[in-house]
Amino acid sequence: MTKSPFENTDAVEQHGCIVCGKVYNMLIIYDLAGRLVDCTVTSPGGRVVRDPDRALVACKKHTETGVEVALMKHYPGKAIEESEDD
Repeated sequence: MTKSPFENTDAVEQHGCIVCGKVYNMLIIYDLAGRLVDCTVTSPGGRVVRDPDRALVACKKHTETGVEVALMKHYPGKAIEESEDD
């Protein structure tokens, strides 16, 4: 069965925890333009960190505060940009 040129593309990729770097497998779905549509963690112990632009993962053991701090370190200014839109 061939894939239609109008269908989303899925890929299994490895991504590191945003906090500590532990590697997890993720199933990621991209649209025709290559933008992230959705993702899920397929390795045990990981969880998706929702971001509209990229697939991110964190260990389940990390707190929300720890994840937020890591996000601010990796993507400085992101929280400021989001709050200015309000």
